[in-house]
Amino acid sequence: MRIGKAIIFAGAMFAAALPAQAQQSADARPQSVLFIGNSFTFGAHSAAKGYRAGTVEDLNRDGIGGVPALFKLFTREAGLDYRVSLETSPGRTLQWHWDNKRALVDRKWDHVVMQEYSVLDPEKPGNPAKLIDYSAKFARLFKAKNPDVDISLTATWTRPDQTFRTGGHWYGQSVYKMALDLERGYDRAAAADGAIDRVNPVGRAFNCAIQAGFADANPYDGIAFDQVDLWAWDHYHAGTPGYYLEALTVFISITGHDPRSFGGSEKAAEDLGLSPSEAIRLQNVAWANMHGGDCTTLAQQTATSAP
Repeated sequence: MRIGKAIIFAGAMFAAALPAQAQQSADARPQSVLFIGNSFTFGAHSAAKGYRAGTVEDLNRDGIGGVPALFKLFTREAGLDYRVSLETSPGRTLQWHWDNKRALVDRKWDHVVMQEYSVLDPEKPGNPAKLIDYSAKFARLFKAKNPDVDISLTATWTRPDQTFRTGGHWYGQSVYKMALDLERGYDRAAAADGAIDRVNPVGRAFNCAIQAGFADANPYDGIAFDQVDLWAWDHYHAGTPGYYLEALTVFISITGHDPRSFGGSEKAAEDLGLSPSEAIRLQNVAWANMHGGDCTTLAQQTATSAP
């Protein structure tokens, strides 16, 4: 199933908010990064979950690699020095992390990335009220330890089970709609608290990949030739291509580095079974989405590495 409806997004405005490319300090001190989230951050139902777990600090000691480990590898490939930690638990909200794990993460960080439940509020899908409340609580906590901490929120993707199955909150709507609704909720949270610097538009990156013709829009009717399935077998969590795209998006957001320089031989893609063409396409999508590019033009680009 190919969805041809155009996406309107604020990519150009987001690009203006991106931080300058990270510069290592004179004493080469690593930049510290904390990821807080649930299975959408730790890579459930994919080979990414335990990938390179030994390269990151799992504060819960669950042996998780996931998106944080992908991010860590990207920074090494880019010649950057980041120390990456994560505090994740399946099916949890930011409120749960605040109530149960606050003491574990209450320290000085250079960067913090937070991700809320997949529908924002499990009891009131699409309602950002608790996201707004608890992201602000965490932001104040981290600012107290480091006034210069960089804080971002990761807006997640459309769930096909919520869109194509009867009873889903977004049932019968465009495959793009849920991701855009979620991002608006995250935007409201960022706007409500000046300590939150920006939103990482991962759901919009999924939309961009679909519009570009690189990813199939509806996994329930089969995967079209030469397209990837962004989702796992449950049509809820991401699959390996989806988590790879999430990690690329956060990588650009924090470092400003262009991942197209990695090309088809990028190590994580090779290790996780993505083809060189798939890696390049996802790198192109991540960069275009973050910089206001026209996703429809990506369909005409050949799978070549960046100049």
